[in-house]
Order: sequence, then C-alpha cells, then structure tokens
Amino acid sequence: MNAGQLAALIAAGVFAVLACVAIFVLIKLARMMSAVTGLVTQYRDRADQLIEQAQAAVDRTNEQLIRTDAITASMDQVTANMAELSGHVSALAGLARGISMAASAPLTGMSAFVFGLRRAILVRRSLEAAAEAGSSGGRPTGLASAETEAGGRLAGGGQRPAIAGTVTAAASSGRSRFGGRS
Repeated sequence: MNAGQLAALIAAGVFAVLACVAIFVLIKLARMMSAVTGLVTQYRDRADQLIEQAQAAVDRTNEQLIRTDAITASMDQVTANMAELSGHVSALAGLARGISMAASAPLTGMSAFVFGLRRAILVRRSLEAAAEAGSSGGRPTGLASAETEAGGRLAGGGQRPAIAGTVTAAASSGRSRFGGRS
C-alpha cells in the first residue's frame, strides 16, 4: 500500500465518520423538530380552546347587555309612569285635603255643639239637684255632691253652686278651643 492509497483510506474513514456524525445530528434534529411540532400543535389547540371560551364569554356578555338594555328600557317606562302617577296623586291629594276640610268643619262644629249641649244639661241637672238638696235639707247628689265634698263650702256655711261659668278671653278673640277660627 502506498502512501496515496493510505491517504485515500484515511480520507474514506474520516468521510465515513463525518457521514455517521451528520446522520446522528440529522436524527437528533428530526426528533427535536417533531417535538417542537408537537408543542406547537398543543399550543395551537390550547389557543383555539381559549379563543372559543373567550368567544363564549363575549357572547354571554352580549346577551346580558341585551337583557340589561331591555330592563333599562322598561325602567324608563316605569319611571315615566311613576312620574305621571305622582302627578295624579298630588292632584288628588289637594282634592282629598279639600274634601277632608269640607267634611271635618261641620263635624267639628257639631261636636262642639254636642259638647256645649251636654255641658249645659249637666249644669242644669246639678243646679236642680243642689236646689232640691237645699230645700229638703239633705245632702246633694251627683256632680254637685262631688264638688262640695272636694271643699265646696262657702264662708257662711252654705254650699257653693256646682258649676260657676265664666267667659274667657279666648272666646272673644275669635279662636275656638280646637285652635281654629270660629
């Protein structure tokens, strides 16, 4: 074997080793490329899933916004109806106040008349009872009795009348007992 053949044999061996290294590197590169392709595919699937979920959330949000718009529109109608109802109620309140005043004025006058009449009857009965008691010498009964027992004796030993009425300044000032004008 001469030197040229030996150099060719060494070159062929180096070439074979380099070819084996290149094949090994290409196999590793192919495995890495398939792994990267798998990762990219998984990321794409997850991204598609996330996009679908986001689209579903956006669709639900749009539905809720449509419902909210409908509710807002109905609330606007309710507000308008309440404003109209408030106007009617305030108009009726004035009418009710007028009817109340018209109905209560005669009732107030009637109750004052009945009170005065009742008081006058009581005064008359107590005076009659006092007159009977004074003429018969017995003890008075009823309202006159209660007032004389509470210290109603006069200085001369007689009895004071059961009810002594006086006119007050309130009656002459134009105001009734209930705070209104008479």
